[in-house]
Amino acid sequence: MKRTVQLILVLCLAAFVQVDGKQRAKQRITADWLELKEKVNLSFVSTNIRFAQDQIPKIDQKTQWSTLAWKGEKVHAQLLLWTKKAIPRLSIKTSDLQDGKGNRIKADNISTGFLRYVITDEFGKGCGARKPTDFDSALVADPIETASVTAVAPNTVQPIWLSITVPGNTPAGKYRGVVTVVAEKSYRLPVSVIVQERSLPEPAKWEFDLDLWQHPAAIARVHGVPLWSREHYGHMKGYYSLLAKAGQKNITASIIHEPWNHQTYDNFPSLVRWIKRRDGSWRYDYSRFDEYISFVMSCGIKTRINCYTMVPWKMAFQYFDESTGKDEVFTAKTGSPEYNAFWSSMLKDFARHLKDKGWFAITSIAMDERPMEDMRAVIQLLKQIDPGWKVALAGVYHPELERDIFDYSVASKWEFSEQVLKERKAEGKPSTFYTSCEEAYPNGFTFSPPAEQTWIGWFAAAQGFTGYLRWAYNSWVERPLQDSRFRTWPAGDTFQVYPGPLTSIRFEKLVEGIQDFEKIRLLRLEFIQSGNQEKLQALDKILADFEIKAIEKGTAAEMVEKAKKAIAEL
Repeated sequence: MKRTVQLILVLCLAAFVQVDGKQRAKQRITADWLELKEKVNLSFVSTNIRFAQDQIPKIDQKTQWSTLAWKGEKVHAQLLLWTKKAIPRLSIKTSDLQDGKGNRIKADNISTGFLRYVITDEFGKGCGARKPTDFDSALVADPIETASVTAVAPNTVQPIWLSITVPGNTPAGKYRGVVTVVAEKSYRLPVSVIVQERSLPEPAKWEFDLDLWQHPAAIARVHGVPLWSREHYGHMKGYYSLLAKAGQKNITASIIHEPWNHQTYDNFPSLVRWIKRRDGSWRYDYSRFDEYISFVMSCGIKTRINCYTMVPWKMAFQYFDESTGKDEVFTAKTGSPEYNAFWSSMLKDFARHLKDKGWFAITSIAMDERPMEDMRAVIQLLKQIDPGWKVALAGVYHPELERDIFDYSVASKWEFSEQVLKERKAEGKPSTFYTSCEEAYPNGFTFSPPAEQTWIGWFAAAQGFTGYLRWAYNSWVERPLQDSRFRTWPAGDTFQVYPGPLTSIRFEKLVEGIQDFEKIRLLRLEFIQSGNQEKLQALDKILADFEIKAIEKGTAAEMVEKAKKAIAEL
């Protein structure tokens, strides 16, 4: 299966090279490879750069890697192999890292993966319908396949991802080891990690509010199993565990069918079954909801439940009518007597059920980019039914609504005032920002510079946000492992990881930025408690550069690398 996928990608590359009569480019590539002195070449390279599969990299070769890390931190390296001959079996071996005093970072804490290539496009006008022929396309490295062995074709670049997770109980010191690349013969490359005295807590205790929206039906489709079957839950386990290790806080729960009017490739079914009895009264089946929420919590995501939605992108609500024996659709405008009657029955019953389960206090009724008047009508209804209901909104910043919204995520062009943020944090209200198909940068498309994902954590820290939201974690396109493009938005907009589950450059760099956010938070707390105003001012100065307009003048990579170095010196 893995070799089949690789063959497909190689064939796609060949097609790109020949398209539009680019024979001259093909001849130049061939000449470059023929002139290459060494048949097999290796170098550590920046994790902020994606390298083309068919072009010899223009870099200064580095055959060793050294980095700094806190205890509990996950750090990354990218190792590049380019070869003019075929390598039938390429494999990577890692040793324990030792400090010379008997302490070790065991090889079990070191993971490697081969970067794969997918088709991407370009930003264009961002949101809106698009055809593949309207945009330039290319192959781009993004998914990280954790196979132990792979084959590499001649005249090919093969990136390798290396991650080291430093256990929280590791004594400070310099740890050395070796990464061995086996490509017919072995290449031994030294690596070292300087573990500092400071520690990061485990991801479940990170304060960063990460909210990547989950899409369970997409997992059933790509794995070819029945929705909500035992096999489906078995496959979901890996995806949700991976997300929990990134510090995810929210469970995405649909309480109606198609909250987003089927914008995604896969269906988005309701976890609650709405049933209208023959006498006109209502009952609600929460068995699927309970099963799913309990499952996600067992994977480690249990801080909040966001239920979508009372204001869908198409104001239509499906239910089963016992009198007709089939599904029917109810339509009404928010605030109308019909709408209020329809939802009042459900919300009263749902609140009772959530309280019985012990989940009411962590549950919000969530809306996505809905108009202010709709939000006002919904908030009024919710508070009439039970003042304890919480509300979540991702969208425009409305000062008039702010006090009534518990979990508020604003688009990156908006901001909370300093006083509002202070009050919201004191009240424990998530106050985050999000990016979407509207922002050319910073963003997490498959063509976005990888450092923009790390930059997001620094921006959140600089602007006072408590975290970051994104649509979506895994709303996959038809063939995500081959083609990340979609009919509506820039490539990669709807997912951060791949079927497998396979992580990605984008996802790993996002987690890197979240770790940096936590470091900044802990350093600030330390400096406040010690009264070190000089270091507090230095920290504020480092963060002052992180504004979106700054990316227009430089790059996210330059900003992040400069800031990381400055933080290390603190």
